Amino acid sequence: MAEDVHNRYYRGLEIVPDLCVGCSHCMKVCPTEALRVKGGKATIQTDLCIDCGRCYRECPTNAIRVVDDDFDQIFAYKHRLLLVPSLFYSQFEDRMEMNEINRIIGSLGFTEVSPVELGVDYLIEEMNRYIDEAPPESRPVISSYCPAVVRLIQVRFPSLVDNIMTLLPPLEITAQYYKSKYREAGIPEEELGIFYLTPCVAKIAAVKDPVGGYVSPITGVINMDLIYSKVMMVHRNHSCTENSIRANEEITSNAIRWSTTRGETNATRGVALSIDGMGNVIEFLEKVENGDIEGVDFLELRGCDESCPGGILVRGNRFLVADGLHKRASTAPWVNPYIKDFRKYCAEYMTFDKVQPRAFMKYGKDIKEAIRKMEEVRTLKRTLPGIDCCACGSPGCEALAGDIVNGERSINNCVFMQIANERRGTLNVDDAITLMEEIWGKRYDY
Repeated sequence: MAEDVHNRYYRGLEIVPDLCVGCSHCMKVCPTEALRVKGGKATIQTDLCIDCGRCYRECPTNAIRVVDDDFDQIFAYKHRLLLVPSLFYSQFEDRMEMNEINRIIGSLGFTEVSPVELGVDYLIEEMNRYIDEAPPESRPVISSYCPAVVRLIQVRFPSLVDNIMTLLPPLEITAQYYKSKYREAGIPEEELGIFYLTPCVAKIAAVKDPVGGYVSPITGVINMDLIYSKVMMVHRNHSCTENSIRANEEITSNAIRWSTTRGETNATRGVALSIDGMGNVIEFLEKVENGDIEGVDFLELRGCDESCPGGILVRGNRFLVADGLHKRASTAPWVNPYIKDFRKYCAEYMTFDKVQPRAFMKYGKDIKEAIRKMEEVRTLKRTLPGIDCCACGSPGCEALAGDIVNGERSINNCVFMQIANERRGTLNVDDAITLMEEIWGKRYDY
């Protein structure tokens, strides 16, 4: 049986066929052209999807769902640790104190809660050392914090993969810290469940399928929107039960700001730039790839507007959430009391292997064959009209050319080529209708 080239990477989003109407909205906004329409339904090409969530936001029928872990799996573990991003607390009304929110989290079943960014201060030390030692050919160093951006570079900017900083993000550093602490306390590994409350889909995929050969100690990833709803329900009903949850609320100013735009650049030495929003990130990476950016040591690139506060699973307004983080950070301490422990427990876990490109995957693993197909695509594209109308079920003319080369589409899927071939007598009307129905489904009785 031939290998399915679209089933190799973990995907944090999936399409519910019964809800999809094949409107193509998702296909038009995807930054890596990972969506197609066939049989009147959208489909995702896994090897091209970067889980940025733009399709999720755009879908008018809510046909795209998040593939997260079942909440009830937490009860399979005696010790249940929840790693919570600081931005989670900034979504709530001012009258809801952090300790109340943590008590409610405990009533949901967790035995300990900790901020995700607890390891940020140790990461800052390692980042500055990494940037100082980076060779000229690997500059600017690109942050590995946003997994959607890392995967974007793999797919669209493969020449820049060596620029990606091979240091773990705070989430994984903090998870490794707690894994070591529980092990030192004599807790059997099978009794510890480490769960992460995610504001975005890309981080689900990053935990399930990390880059660079890394294996995450995180047991499961939970949708932030779900927990927000649970917490609010308990709060409004005054139904929080007594519990003995351990809550670590000690976190520094740098750590609180880390998930916001300029969170990293404000803590790094040298010339550093911050860019958020997928469109802005793509535009800037094109300049970097073309050699138009000089004298920059570090790039903080975040796929969402306002960075993590703009994640698709964040219930609060992204500007208000970011503002709340900055206000909280202004009164937070600057010194992390756990920094020595992080140096002790996490030093051996800080790095991962170099990130590999994914650009050739859509044309096969063999590089020579992939290059041949790319040349064929360029030739074929000149035959197509170049207006990117999407009526063929592909996101544009270049994407259609690639699909034709891969044997997934026909030149006659292009409506302009259909008309031309009908006039030449090489394609009849019934065959043209059949071709359209294969893409968009049978919507009308002809």
